[in-house]
Amino acid sequence: MTTPREVLSHLQHIEEVDAVQGATYREEAQDMLADDQVSLKWRKAIADRLNQANHDLALHTATSEDSY
Repeated sequence: MTTPREVLSHLQHIEEVDAVQGATYREEAQDMLADDQVSLKWRKAIADRLNQANHDLALHTATSEDSY
């Protein structure tokens, strides 16, 4: 089982991996957020970093031809 520390570390390096590995890291984070055995402190840190990673992904993948 992946620890909260490992999940957070993966998210901190998500820009350094390919899209498939990045998706795996995001799924890992979602699973950790859904686990009520994980402390609120860890879930908040993971949620904050996941939100930032998702925001960064949207900025890098959107082009001027995309509509919202």
